[in-house]
Amino acid sequence: MTNKREQGEAQQTWYRSPNEQTEEDRSHVDRDPLTSRPRISALVLCLVSGLVCLGLAALVWWAAVWTVPGQTYDDMALANFRGFLDQAPLVKAYLGLFTAPYVTVVICVVLGLAALAVVLARRRWWLLGQVAIYALVVYGAARVLKRFLPRPVLIHAQASAANSAPSGHTILALAVVLVLLCVVPRVWRAPVALIGFAFDLSVGCSLVQGGWHRPSDVVMGILIPAGLCLIVLAATRGTGMDIPGTRMSSASIQIVSTLMLVAGFLGILYACYVIWQVSPGLEIGARWTAYGVHCSAVIMMASVLALSLGLVLAMRQITASPLTRMGLVGRPPAPPQYD
Repeated sequence: MTNKREQGEAQQTWYRSPNEQTEEDRSHVDRDPLTSRPRISALVLCLVSGLVCLGLAALVWWAAVWTVPGQTYDDMALANFRGFLDQAPLVKAYLGLFTAPYVTVVICVVLGLAALAVVLARRRWWLLGQVAIYALVVYGAARVLKRFLPRPVLIHAQASAANSAPSGHTILALAVVLVLLCVVPRVWRAPVALIGFAFDLSVGCSLVQGGWHRPSDVVMGILIPAGLCLIVLAATRGTGMDIPGTRMSSASIQIVSTLMLVAGFLGILYACYVIWQVSPGLEIGARWTAYGVHCSAVIMMASVLALSLGLVLAMRQITASPLTRMGLVGRPPAPPQYD
């Protein structure tokens, strides 16, 4: 009976903030490694997922830049996307809002300041360091890739033959959304993912509509910040996690991340099927392929974005709250033993 009471009192220390814990509390908490770091399997999963995203970005770049069908597909989508949107004037007018100068940048600055305010208010110092490093790496990657990626001329392009990969605006828009998703409390993560999906898809489509970027540029601009964010999450520990007393399962995160992952995966498969169907016409630049190109481009951008946000949402949960049921990736550890 005494041992059960002592265990119950010790477990109550998980529900106290670090400032409220006594030295005895901390000695009990330190016996469970999950109070100070996520499961190793979760960190490995983040790292592997991030590397896969970066590998897919490289694959998209190779297919769109170094193959004739890829360049034809991108050029057809970029040159005729405005005409495709004429069939949906309300959507075209809405996307026109994001083509106005500095609108996207201003929104990103507001979201970035909101993320900074949240992380400072929550006193997540390790998390602050993570997002600061993430911002620097994303910025550097965007500048370097934009400047040094080659673009051979394989076709007579209707649009500009200059390199436009990856999309810097897409990288910026998704990066600030992912930072906000990672720093907000558990209850806000799913809403941020949904709002971020609508915002980032609007930015991506508006860039193609404005003739500034090809669909492959936007897809790369999604996969690169998502992959880097997952790699940064692999370094989560300490104050980069939720306070133990707030580590709870979240129905909203489970539902939204599952729907995004499933919809994104199925959407990518469907877009690839449509591209495969029109590929014979792409080789000769047939006009009948235009509708399939435009539809598959929008579906591909939306699906890759949904898959990336769903993956980051799930990985953030299992790294921030390893004691929850959603955080059970790998074998659960043995419970701590109390004297």
